[in-house]
Amino acid sequence: MSAGAATVARVVRPVREDARGIVAPEAGLAHFRLDRYPPSPAVARFVDRYWVASWDLRGRPPYTQQVLAHPVVNVVFTGGTALVHGVKSKIDSRTLREAGWALGVMFRPAGFRPFLGRTASAITDRVIPLAELFGPPAAELSRHLLDMTPHQDLAGLADRFLAAIVPPGTQPSETTTAIAERAAAEPSLVRVDALAAGAGLSARQLQRRFADHVGISAKALIRRYRLYEAAEQARLRRDVDWAELAVQLSYSDQAHLSRDFSALLGMPPRQYALACRGLCARLPGVMRSPAGRRRPARRAAARRAPRAARWPRPGAAGRPPRCWPPWAATRWPPAPGGPRVTTRR
Repeated sequence: MSAGAATVARVVRPVREDARGIVAPEAGLAHFRLDRYPPSPAVARFVDRYWVASWDLRGRPPYTQQVLAHPVVNVVFTGGTALVHGVKSKIDSRTLREAGWALGVMFRPAGFRPFLGRTASAITDRVIPLAELFGPPAAELSRHLLDMTPHQDLAGLADRFLAAIVPPGTQPSETTTAIAERAAAEPSLVRVDALAAGAGLSARQLQRRFADHVGISAKALIRRYRLYEAAEQARLRRDVDWAELAVQLSYSDQAHLSRDFSALLGMPPRQYALACRGLCARLPGVMRSPAGRRRPARRAAARRAPRAARWPRPGAAGRPPRCWPPWAATRWPPAPGGPRVTTRR
């Protein structure tokens, strides 16, 4: 947009103030630039913001940025392609190489439903071509953007395209947008039934609305924004009281917060706070024990498995396994069709 930096800063918060969705953003911003622009009033009914990422890594190794995207649809233009990214249910990664740019249209929760023509859950965790929905005009927009640079009015061109196809009149999904944004703005709102009651709906009605309009459940959306708040606290504060933060976010205890955080971002909150400051790095497929030693994630998962799941298979030459539990009563050797012989070792 050509509105100027002052308007952008007043309407859309810069990434260093609001980095929700970007994992360890300080490390990423050393490799790419991310600018944000507001939509026009007509388009703002459905679009939250435009973002332009640009990078120049020529002579440098590729960089992979992990992203836990907002629970919304993003339309991304890059390299002559235009793709619709449905709501992501888990963390994703994008690898940047050489030099390039990408323009993104970040819709509001449920904001893409009027343009989709089907339920939002039909494209959850999927990527589809924009031309599949909008035909030749979308392909023409991609060609125009391909000839531009990130310093030109990329967001303005996309905004004019959307302004021409914005549906008139209030859409049913706009009520769902207001409900979802209320959940995003109030981290203390953690129960689906409370969110539904505030909207004058039953919990079942709310779940149906979210499946149709948003693409994920209301519970998943609430959980995502609670963990965004925890991640931002870990990034911005050096001395986080995790027990107190767990209480503020209405978790039952600190361990509950840590489990949710690790399940979604792949590392516990303390380690994420260190990663944001560049004091530690999480290697793919490797977890760190409390003592700082590395162990393969596969082995760590095996140690968490039930004891029965870790029993080895029978040994070679028909011998029972060496570490067979001494208290286990089992038939050995197997005698198909014969009497059951029980041996206690």
